[in-house]
Amino acid sequence: MPDDDITHPIPDLTGYITEGQIVLSRQLHRRGVFPPIDVLRSLSRLMNNGIGKDRTREDHRELSNQLYSSYAKGQETRRLVAIVGEDALSDLDRMYLRFAEEFERALVHQGAEERSMEETLDLGWKILGGIPEAELRRIRRELIQKYRPKAAEPAPPGA
Repeated sequence: MPDDDITHPIPDLTGYITEGQIVLSRQLHRRGVFPPIDVLRSLSRLMNNGIGKDRTREDHRELSNQLYSSYAKGQETRRLVAIVGEDALSDLDRMYLRFAEEFERALVHQGAEERSMEETLDLGWKILGGIPEAELRRIRRELIQKYRPKAAEPAPPGA
C-alpha cells in the first residue's frame, strides 16, 4: 500500500473479511527476520476462540498478553534510544531493549523452523527470563511459578 498505509480501503476491509490482519515490517525484513511480521500492528479477532482450556495450555492468554506488553515497552525504548542514545537508558530500559531484540530473533523469526505450541510457549517464558518478575504484571503469580524457568530471574535493576 502507498506509504504502508494499512488504513487504505483494501487492507482495512480485507481485515474484516479474514477476521484479522497480518502487517509486514520493512525494518524486520531488512534485519533478516522471517516472516517479518509487525506484531504490534497485526491482529486476530479469532485468537480468543482458539486458545484456553482444552485448546492450548493454561498460560497461553496471559503469557501472550505479557509478551505483547513487554515487546511494546521494548519498541518504545528503541524510539527513546534514537532520541537520547543508549547511554541514557536505565538498567530496566536496557533489559526491555534486549527483550525486544530476543523476541524478534527467537520468537517472531521462524525461518524454516517448525515448533509445536508447547515449544513456542516455553520459548516465550525463556525470553521473558530477561525481565524481572516484578515487571510481569499481566501473568498470575501461580503461572509464573509453574512455567517460568527457575534460573531466569535477572538481577534487579541497579543491583
